[in-house]
Amino acid sequence: MNNSNKTARKLKASIISVVALAVCLLMTSVAFVYSVVSVDENSFALGEVKINLNDGESIIEDNEFVFEPGMTVNKDFFVQNDSTIDVYYKLYFSDTDGELADVLDVTVYDGDNVLFAGKASDFTKEKSPAAQTALAVGERRTLQITFHFPENAGKEASDSFLSFALGADAVQTKNNPDRLFD
Repeated sequence: MNNSNKTARKLKASIISVVALAVCLLMTSVAFVYSVVSVDENSFALGEVKINLNDGESIIEDNEFVFEPGMTVNKDFFVQNDSTIDVYYKLYFSDTDGELADVLDVTVYDGDNVLFAGKASDFTKEKSPAAQTALAVGERRTLQITFHFPENAGKEASDSFLSFALGADAVQTKNNPDRLFD
């Protein structure tokens, strides 16, 4: 009888263990099912980045000015955010050609803020900084570019020329605090 009591106890303990494990398995399964949460009708949209630079019009027309030492020319132009989101922008010269690129001083103003100041040859996409103030959706900002022919440039620069294309790049402000242009 002693042996049959031991067997009955072992059987009872085994049954209790199996029931306990089954209950734990059931609770774990229920907890897993309830931990998976879904939210219906989520959506996201991509913004469009589009910048209008002076309606594509030239800032200085061919043969509009004949630069000479001491001369300064100021021209207004605009940049407008035609994007669906706020943007940071930067301006630069591309396709720069001519000896005056290393002679003329170029300064770009946004009101009292200087966006760039240096030689025309240095006003490149790689060297030009982003404007400090973002452009809101639909915002149009009038800027001014100044070309100055230094008095001490010398006579050898007098028969020189400069041609360039003014360009603009824009990137979204959202999730871009460092104004990165990639």
